[in-house]
Amino acid sequence: MGKAPDYTGHRKRLRARFLKVGPEGLADYELLELMLFGAQPRRDVKPLAKALLQRFGSFSEVISADPQAMSEVPGIGESAVIALKSAQAAAQRLIGGQVLGRPVLSNWQALLDYCQANMAFAKIEQFRIFYLNNRNVLIADEMQQQGTVDHTPVYPREVVKRALELGATALIMVHNQLRILFSIPYICLISRY
Repeated sequence: MGKAPDYTGHRKRLRARFLKVGPEGLADYELLELMLFGAQPRRDVKPLAKALLQRFGSFSEVISADPQAMSEVPGIGESAVIALKSAQAAAQRLIGGQVLGRPVLSNWQALLDYCQANMAFAKIEQFRIFYLNNRNVLIADEMQQQGTVDHTPVYPREVVKRALELGATALIMVHNQLRILFSIPYICLISRY
């Protein structure tokens, strides 16, 4: 029987540390390692996690990266891409649970966090619309348009048409203004149109 690879002990220690101190006690590359363990069970994933951070810059940028760009990193296969993108999807759903189906005007920070999670690292401009009912409860979050790196068209007729279809009584329009390193969501509220 052969000797177990060196990384098996590392995985066990990293999992134990995560359970003991939580995610705050781990570096970004260690958290990425935990996510990659299941995707690549028979390989040391520390170099891979560090390569992802070097390529994309931060944990948030890694999980928000385009799947095609992720797969360009040597050693990243489909299962690793799925592991990383599922973490992004889980984070978006967790944050969305604080906004969807609830009065959004009573918790602006939750709305901003939701916008940040969904739009902050987009490589192209996006225009989203949150449709609200008469109690300011979010009834729909829709991407109205995606544009290019520096432009996205908006058609007021389409915005109003969709609001009428949904029976919305208020709108929140969000646009991510792309900057050099990241995008910043801009929010405009139109109430009781």
